[in-house]
Amino acid sequence: MSEFKGTPHNTAKVGEIAKTVLMPGDPLRAKFIADNFLENVKQFNNVRGMLGFTGTYKGKEVSVMGSGMGIPSIAIYSYELFNFYGVENIIRIGSAGTSQPDVKILDVVLADKAYSRSSFALDAFGYEENLFDPSPVINEALKKAAEEAGKKIHIGAIASGDAFYSDPSIERPEPPVKIVAGEMESFALFANARYLGKNAACIVTVSDNNVTHEAISAEARQVALRDMMEIALNAAITL
Repeated sequence: MSEFKGTPHNTAKVGEIAKTVLMPGDPLRAKFIADNFLENVKQFNNVRGMLGFTGTYKGKEVSVMGSGMGIPSIAIYSYELFNFYGVENIIRIGSAGTSQPDVKILDVVLADKAYSRSSFALDAFGYEENLFDPSPVINEALKKAAEEAGKKIHIGAIASGDAFYSDPSIERPEPPVKIVAGEMESFALFANARYLGKNAACIVTVSDNNVTHEAISAEARQVALRDMMEIALNAAITL
């Protein structure tokens, strides 16, 4: 059998990536986490600028890798981590928008459902559902980590959109659940986890409020999400 030499998107060798991976969309955010939270860091990927690192947090091994933006991008990277690299748990950490007036800028939201009208799950796996669940085990770990840190989190459904820019005059069907925040990735991550028998979760920080029109800058998004990062890291080392 020939030696595994990576994928078209990841040059890591088997064993260089931890069983649990934190996955922000922005690869520079992955680097920020590696530089500021991890010890004994080794970079395992830079193909297409999608940086990946493995290190230790409080003495336990954890990896962090960018996913890129949108359902197709995270679908590729998370599938490869699960299927080729023996990763068991992926926690998406990212930024999100909200239309809920009680959800403030920099609030943290934990997804208990991922909703999308995307055709990804149907096209990839024949799944007709538009709602997918995260891993209960990871979600409980994230809730516990937030509680122990004294951090308030919102828990609810997250919508994963295919379009960042769209025509606001188009009428769209109401989601089957109340949507607390919107982003572009968790639906694909949860679908991949379901198909491959793995575990996935999504925790995000609110960067934009569509009601109050508040927002944080692109630069601030890279470094202003520490509460979410620390919650995810403290949960990751318990898995």
